[in-house]
Amino acid sequence: MSSPSEIRTQWARHNADLDTSPMELVGLLKRATGLHDRAVESLYAGSPLTPPEVDTLIPLRYATAPVIARRLAEQLGLSRAGVSKTLAKLERRGFIARRPNPADRRAALVTITPTSARAIDELFPRQLATEAELLTGLGKDREWVLKALGRLVNAMEERAGRG
Repeated sequence: MSSPSEIRTQWARHNADLDTSPMELVGLLKRATGLHDRAVESLYAGSPLTPPEVDTLIPLRYATAPVIARRLAEQLGLSRAGVSKTLAKLERRGFIARRPNPADRRAALVTITPTSARAIDELFPRQLATEAELLTGLGKDREWVLKALGRLVNAMEERAGRG
């Protein structure tokens, strides 16, 4: 199997006018995401929730006030449509409740249910332990990686905001 650098070189050779520079960075991000997903996959076998649903519920677990879907989408860096679809599935299964927002009738206020809180309290600590184990190899480079990823997210958010 070719390395990301070799794949980029092949693409550049066959498409001289194509900027292939994003391939290495994006390829590494996708690989890291895939490795993470595989590491936590077994935690969700037989679970009432999927990893993306848990990701959606985590910010709601200890929220001090109901949240609107648009803010949740912004916080998670996801599309409004995707978050709305996930929330609809969670609502049908009794994991969240939505009620009209008195300040804006177009936006519903979202809260988690006790069933959801119990599921998150059981799943998320196990996920965190798995993630901690997965990241132990970073050692003293952990802070550097955090800063670099923070810089990456900031740069991407700035560009996305211009769209």
